[in-house]
Amino acid sequence: MRALLIIVFAVLSTFSVHAQKEAWFYLRARDTSFVPSFEKKGDYLSYSGNDARLKAALKNYKIKIFKKTWKHAKKQNLKKTFFVVADKEALMTDLLQNASHLFEFGEMIAEEDKKIFEPNDYGLTSTIGDNLGAQVNLDYLDVLEVPKAWYYTTGSRDIIVGISDGSIKANDKEFAGKTKEIQPSFLAKGHGFSVAESAAGQGDNGYGIPGVCYDCSIYSTNYSHLNTLEQLVELSKMGVKVINCSWGTSKYYETAQQAVYEMMDNGTVVVAIGHNPDFTKTKGKVLYYPASYDKVIAVSSAQHRYENYWENIQIEEDKGLYYVKNIRNYVGLTAGFKNNDTTQVPHLYPISIRNINSEIDIVAPSTGIFRYGELALNGFEDVSQFNQTSGVAPLVTGTIGLMFSLYPCLPAEEVESIIKFTSTNIDDVEPNKPYAGMYGSGMLNTGRAVKMVFDMFAEKEPVKIENQRFSRWDFKLTSISEVIMKNQQFTEKSTLELTSKKQIVISENTILKPNIKGKIHLKIDPSLKKECELQLRDPSILDD
Repeated sequence: MRALLIIVFAVLSTFSVHAQKEAWFYLRARDTSFVPSFEKKGDYLSYSGNDARLKAALKNYKIKIFKKTWKHAKKQNLKKTFFVVADKEALMTDLLQNASHLFEFGEMIAEEDKKIFEPNDYGLTSTIGDNLGAQVNLDYLDVLEVPKAWYYTTGSRDIIVGISDGSIKANDKEFAGKTKEIQPSFLAKGHGFSVAESAAGQGDNGYGIPGVCYDCSIYSTNYSHLNTLEQLVELSKMGVKVINCSWGTSKYYETAQQAVYEMMDNGTVVVAIGHNPDFTKTKGKVLYYPASYDKVIAVSSAQHRYENYWENIQIEEDKGLYYVKNIRNYVGLTAGFKNNDTTQVPHLYPISIRNINSEIDIVAPSTGIFRYGELALNGFEDVSQFNQTSGVAPLVTGTIGLMFSLYPCLPAEEVESIIKFTSTNIDDVEPNKPYAGMYGSGMLNTGRAVKMVFDMFAEKEPVKIENQRFSRWDFKLTSISEVIMKNQQFTEKSTLELTSKKQIVISENTILKPNIKGKIHLKIDPSLKKECELQLRDPSILDD
């Protein structure tokens, strides 16, 4: 086979997307108590209130949705923000001008952000439909842009997610018809229920919450053989594509490492938490397994809710100390202020930092993750939440399930590269800087990871590798589509093996300068072929 290397230096051009007919926008009211009343008439809403100015502003438009939402709203305006879908963009301007006594701000939603799908059990985060499931906040799925992934796929029964974290019931409403218990677990059922729900609990069934890969199948087992991982190997041999391990041990076994290699050869990816050691004591030098085995995706925790630290300043009453928690892209759980000065950027409390070390590959939200176990086992809607790293791994596991569901022939050895390429870099977040090199490539982004898989094989848009600075890890990617690198660095001991059927474009602010321990290999192979077809939730997506 003749290999031809083409490197094109060019300025990244803008790729247009097919215009959507509907206008989507956010609208902020002046008063939190204001809620306009509508009646459903066919496919559209008809205003049924008594405000003459609002009625006049709405009369020339067809409105599909007009409802309060938390999505993308600032903290102080949460209760005043509406999500609107109508037939014309002019409606937003009309409302701001002619109903200015009611509305103070509007913001159009970009075409790319319209490419979402939400099931009917998407919690209090739901925008484009009514939530029939648990009344809980799923904003962590919004931060991961999971609805953008669901636009392409919600999973596939042919893709099996392995849960090695506790017993679940195959006849439970969230698992029925898609679950097998391969080995009974010695862990309490609540843990297994909650982990399985987050990864692949059934969605769009008007109950509970949707798992990330909610149409995937589930096989459950246990992890009693830490030295051989034989239960995990058993799942792998049965065709399980990704295995969740929300557990760990500080003991290394070479036999277990070889088992991981065997599972990778079988096409199975293992995801594991770095565990919950006290960072003030370990300083990130105590490793846990299987997370720290080679070829395992090791996950740690980060915060997700508030965009700015000043949005959630709290006080420890007995000490008079100010602190913050759940600030987006901070690792750890809480942060404080030097000299109690809230005008300064806070610093992370080491005691709140869990499972970060040099072997971590990716972080994801760990605070406020819904625990399904109480609802499943006790029959009431308890809103208890994960605040440990156990809740992180299934978010990554479910993401990988979606990636395989979209393209079943995706090479298992390339999954970690895609997860890291599409993560959000958090190196420049000031409180994280003292812990550089211990929290992986950054924050998971499910939406971007699934879209990259789509772009690799749909041949509609180029694959984009951008906005990351890698100085370590081994990356491999094989794309049928063109690949563009922009604002991207591969330095020091990082390696990159990138193959494209078309061209590889090295765009602005891209640095490819590894040292003697690293390597860059770029190749064009016109003979590349898709091994199978994309399995889309809606095949018409290819016609956009």
